[in-house]
Amino acid sequence: MMLASALALISADISQANLRSILTHLGTYPNRNINTDYCTKAAEWIAGEYRKIPGMDVELMYYTVKQGRRVVEDREVVQVIATLKGQTDRRVLMGAHFDTINLTGDPRTAVAPGINDDGSGVAATLECARLMSQSKWKNTVVFVAFSGEEQGLLGSAALAARAKNEKWQIDALLNNDIVGGSQSGALKDKKRVRVFSEESDKHNSRELARWIEWNARGKVKGFSPWLVLRRDRFQRGGDHTSFNNAGFTGIRFTESIEALDHQHNETDTISGIDFSYLANVARVNLVSLQALANAGAAPTEVRYDPKQAHTTILRWKGTPGTRYVVYWRSSSSSVYEGALEVGESSEATIKNVNKDDHVFAVGAVGGVPISAN
Repeated sequence: MMLASALALISADISQANLRSILTHLGTYPNRNINTDYCTKAAEWIAGEYRKIPGMDVELMYYTVKQGRRVVEDREVVQVIATLKGQTDRRVLMGAHFDTINLTGDPRTAVAPGINDDGSGVAATLECARLMSQSKWKNTVVFVAFSGEEQGLLGSAALAARAKNEKWQIDALLNNDIVGGSQSGALKDKKRVRVFSEESDKHNSRELARWIEWNARGKVKGFSPWLVLRRDRFQRGGDHTSFNNAGFTGIRFTESIEALDHQHNETDTISGIDFSYLANVARVNLVSLQALANAGAAPTEVRYDPKQAHTTILRWKGTPGTRYVVYWRSSSSSVYEGALEVGESSEATIKNVNKDDHVFAVGAVGGVPISAN
């Protein structure tokens, strides 16, 4: 297979039939709580689905959880890691948790289909993996089915710790958690998916979120990312936070309108899934993965020329053979408002855009931008 162009889209599309098939099977387990053997059986099935995809290296990763909050007893738990090897060791991750919970009953026996939370994310990740496997990529792409999310992000914490210990180079993590519904009662939103990100000097998650919004513009008809400038929803969390805490860049996709009364109970069934909406969320992920998987290394030491002027000059350290893009936005805007590709240069002049009232960032073509200082 030929190396995919950084600007070319995969010709095949997200299959709603595939999404439905995955969710239908996940619904056959009474629950996928880590306190039960159903979790292990579901992990083995997911691993089997990844093994059907050409080029995938599939691992069942085991880790130990201790008795505690929502954990009945000490137990070995499993999650799935599927790797599509690229030309470099830099990694782009897409993931979702497959475990479920019913907070109204016994963790081992209470029915918890978890079709939207978070079977929807698992289905989107599997479908994107199928399509990404049809091309060769510069960077390595990793697809993860996390477990232990409902007990406090246990599986993602275990993998983030491993990634840090093994010195993984993670350019980005796209966490998909509750992405299959478009309404709750009379509230509806079929046109947006929320993107949550954390601002930090230890990782680049906020710029990843901005880049996702910019990169997806006009690529998914009638659908777009909506930036929410906070780590996660109020008093709640997701698996991207484990990676943020370890210093890795990651964001969370979540549907715009959550059906809160159908979470963590027996009513989270396939009837709550809007498959056209879920397919659009997967498309946003896919166009992001394609670009990130072919991006060169990010620049370093991105700096403003200190001279006062109405035109802005930026300089950075780049990698030979890598093309760069300069992005800017007004200081009051959360999204990029302009961009200029500058080739393999390590300097750019943005005419008539003043650094006094604009913020700039520089990234490799298709890569996460680095804010200028």
